[in-house]
Amino acid sequence: MRALARRPQIVSDAKIEVSGETAAFAADVITGLSATPKRLSPKYFYDRAGSELFERITALPEYYPTRTEIGILTERAQDIARLLPAGAALVEFGSGASTKTRIVLHEAKSLAAYVPVDISAEFLRQQAETLRREFPDVAMLPVAADFGKPFDLPASVHELPRAGFFPGSTIGNFEPHEASAFMRHAARVLGRGSILIVGVDLVKDTQVLQRAYNDSQGVTAAFNLNLLERINRELGAKIDVATFEHHAFFNRERSRIEMHLASHKRQRIRICGECVDFRAGETIHTENSYKYTVESFGALARGAGWSSTAVWTDPKQYFSVHVLTLREEPPAPRPRPDLAAVG
Repeated sequence: MRALARRPQIVSDAKIEVSGETAAFAADVITGLSATPKRLSPKYFYDRAGSELFERITALPEYYPTRTEIGILTERAQDIARLLPAGAALVEFGSGASTKTRIVLHEAKSLAAYVPVDISAEFLRQQAETLRREFPDVAMLPVAADFGKPFDLPASVHELPRAGFFPGSTIGNFEPHEASAFMRHAARVLGRGSILIVGVDLVKDTQVLQRAYNDSQGVTAAFNLNLLERINRELGAKIDVATFEHHAFFNRERSRIEMHLASHKRQRIRICGECVDFRAGETIHTENSYKYTVESFGALARGAGWSSTAVWTDPKQYFSVHVLTLREEPPAPRPRPDLAAVG
């Protein structure tokens, strides 16, 4: 369902005082719900409740990406290890629980350091401690940062060769121009001669895609609706979540799954002293997940300065893992949108 092209009415009221990360969240929510069509960034899916729901999604029978990518990484771990430069630092963009990274770390005996980059500092610290016990010969150097924005690598890896790791088909959550901008950003972080390992979901039968994002247990719906629950919890809103429903469908023209939250009725919601009007059937666009062919993703990578070294897929051609090599000097920064999408 497409959102109705009507700018919502915004009515000022008494402001709720917020600060820090909550203030940024509030500002993004107000801006997104004031847009036409309404939208919210998928980076806000991942509070504690959202992260737990996503872990449940990855185990669902309909949700193929996680288990398929793990299968490819497990089968090709030795090949990946051979492509990593000796004594390299492996930099993971948006590391989370580093589940897939462990597959690589078990085989990559010559790695000097692992640099997980994630915005959740406390969770990152906990994961790094666990990994230190599992891999005592690899220096664990966590960086708490938004991986889509400029950040500094630890000084101890400045002289090391570098490899990047970006699994999970997160690249598909970016608009194509944002994906290109991210890959240029990764080039600047990693430097000349580096490699980048990227998980990319592939175009496939529409029914397979539809089922993956509309599971029979309703977990994906709960994950999407949790965005409204989070607004209630953190911003003091009183959204009746039962008046919204999860919509997910494949937009063939744009080769992407779209996720939306659709309002059942005409209503007004209040957030931090601002009121936002919804019409019956109007949606909030919460996420895109672009699906590529091997060839189309290769073309996108080349446009960002990377060349293909290896590509592996599963037998059903559902998913792909690309190993890219930076073939030119990292390009100079250019104005770009916020790249902090996750999913």
